[in-house]
Amino acid sequence: MSPIIPYIGIFAVSLAVLLYASDKFVESAERLGLSFGISPFIIGVTIVAFGTSLPELATSIASVLAGSSEIVVGNVVGSNITNVLLVLGLTIVVGKEIKLDFNVMDADIPLLLMSAFLLYFFCYDLKFTVIEAIICLAALVLFLIHSTQGTDSDIEDRPKTNMMDFIWVILSAIGVFAGANYTIVAIENVSTIMNISPDLIALTVVALGTSLPEVVVCIAAVRKGKHAIAVGNVLGSNIFNTYAVMSIPRFFGDLTITNEIVTFGIPFMIVVSILFTVITISNRISRMEGATLLLFYAFYLVQLVSNNAN
Repeated sequence: MSPIIPYIGIFAVSLAVLLYASDKFVESAERLGLSFGISPFIIGVTIVAFGTSLPELATSIASVLAGSSEIVVGNVVGSNITNVLLVLGLTIVVGKEIKLDFNVMDADIPLLLMSAFLLYFFCYDLKFTVIEAIICLAALVLFLIHSTQGTDSDIEDRPKTNMMDFIWVILSAIGVFAGANYTIVAIENVSTIMNISPDLIALTVVALGTSLPEVVVCIAAVRKGKHAIAVGNVLGSNIFNTYAVMSIPRFFGDLTITNEIVTFGIPFMIVVSILFTVITISNRISRMEGATLLLFYAFYLVQLVSNNAN
């Protein structure tokens, strides 16, 4: 039997645990948020976005502790690109059209663009310091303060919560970190056996795998007509990835930043963020624009494979 097969099995099982635990966390956290009277869009850009970003955060912390910190930046950049091009693209194609009843240019899109450019300026010297991590956390706090100003304590039909909701939040969080740890172990061994760079796996396989919660949440939201949660989830997830997933692992050790990430990965992420801005200006995203996002994702994957082959 090939030595790679057991690690592929470990990767599949641990990723499944990671995604299931993340789903339960989001479900319980969303119920708690609604019970406190938080509006759906705010839940999308905060509670749901943070919950669906848990896999990225967990795998990034686990990678630093395992000595494979180059996975962190690749995970952040790859997930942000995947969220816009694949997650939002699929969501739009399935939903046929997305209509927004709020002005994303008011603050959310500018905050997204700022996070993308900030990441480039922090990483261009191939270093990410503790001070820069603290600045990212401060920016995240400002984003949360801005977002929670939209809470509405008069929302009707609040769901009732019980002790099990709190227990599920704790148990699912434990499941997320356990799944993330074994996911990283499997990735390290697969990349070693196949002689593939860990950051390439982070930009593709890990980014795609950890973005599955966003895919499920967004498509489910659009099918229920909750377009605000779908778009808010992508916006919030990308901001959380840049600020939290990038900064928190830095407190566990130094981060390795490769030249390819700075010359291709982050610049491409900035272009994708600008593209996201352009298609949301009219507060209406067509199916054709969704298909265009998917084509850009295919181009992104081809470029990654081509760069690695060279």
